[in-house]
Amino acid sequence: MAAFFKNRFITNEEALLHVSDLSMQRGYAVFDFLRTVNGTPLFIDDHLNRFYASAEAIHLQLRISRDEIISVIRELIKRSGLTEAGIRMMLTGGYSPDSYTPAEPNLIITCNPVKTATAEDFEKGIAVITYPHQRELPHIKSINYLTAVWLQPLLKEKQADDVLYYNASSITEFPRSNIFIITTDNKLITPKLNVLSGVTRKNIVSIAASILPVEERDISTTELMQAAEVFLTSTTKKIMPVISIDQKIIGDGHPGPITRKLYQQFIAWEKNYLVNR
Repeated sequence: MAAFFKNRFITNEEALLHVSDLSMQRGYAVFDFLRTVNGTPLFIDDHLNRFYASAEAIHLQLRISRDEIISVIRELIKRSGLTEAGIRMMLTGGYSPDSYTPAEPNLIITCNPVKTATAEDFEKGIAVITYPHQRELPHIKSINYLTAVWLQPLLKEKQADDVLYYNASSITEFPRSNIFIITTDNKLITPKLNVLSGVTRKNIVSIAASILPVEERDISTTELMQAAEVFLTSTTKKIMPVISIDQKIIGDGHPGPITRKLYQQFIAWEKNYLVNR
């Protein structure tokens, strides 16, 4: 597969970083990930907004314009020959002279096959567990997934698909997804603080506004467990119903009617976006 590194197009196998890069020495890097549909990058402006914001927040400078990145992405799609692909943009802390101080950042953009959730996956839903953890610098999409990876054996032990983090005041997010709940009085709520602003999350908030009241606020673990419906959102999972939390069944253990309606409208929203590009 094709990649872009040091201002040239190469293969994935050639996209090699020196061991002194801060991404390896200290886990200091940001990234963003988007997918393509029929060769078209999906919600690319939102992903670029977040990528540039993350880079600025972590004090790394992107020395390439948005238009140049878009051109690179289109060329990668062309070279890969993939209609459905995952585009990953990563900006690292650079080759640090002392393994601590940021240097000239390294930009790497890759284009590879991607697996997305299907309609069958939606019908099946997922089982999750909760875990007390607050992700560091949550407004930044960093490469730090230490806790999430460390928890993989626990997920296997509990036969769960994902882990939902919570702190002293609220549930927050999944390692790679945002969470929404639908209350028994038909309100859609998603955490506002200490979470990454997901692109799919943003679209769902917009779509849902014409269907039911939407609130962005703290959600206690008690309120979570009393929810009528729960679902997560992400680039690859789109909307995924949560059918159980800590082995407690949510609703009737199947995708709820509002989650289903939002899923259908999101698929239509995505198609409309592609038609108008």
